[in-house]
Amino acid sequence: MTISSLMLTAVASTTTQVTEREPALTTMANMLGGLIIVLAVIFLLAYLVRRLKLVPSNQGVLKTLAVTPLGQREKMVLVEVDGQQYLLGVTSAQVTLIDKLDTPITIAQDSFASRLRQAKSSQS
Repeated sequence: MTISSLMLTAVASTTTQVTEREPALTTMANMLGGLIIVLAVIFLLAYLVRRLKLVPSNQGVLKTLAVTPLGQREKMVLVEVDGQQYLLGVTSAQVTLIDKLDTPITIAQDSFASRLRQAKSSQS
């Protein structure tokens, strides 16, 4: 073997090693790029939901206490505004005041923990 053939063999083996690593690097870069894009979309959607106030909050003046569906598009809603409760009829076309309640209705807000305890005690 001559020196030139040894050099060609060394270059060929080095090239083979480099080309074997390139697909792994390309795949890793593609995965990392996709992850960054997905995270950016999640943060953008969270910002838009918060900005457009699509999530209801209970910190406002108007509180929905109870909702009872009456049909596919009709429901009765109990709403509290500044301590006064109103019973509303809501359809797809309009909202109608049914009654202004003189005595407020108290609705017990059961937590999941209390319901779980209650279910466990009823099993015993």
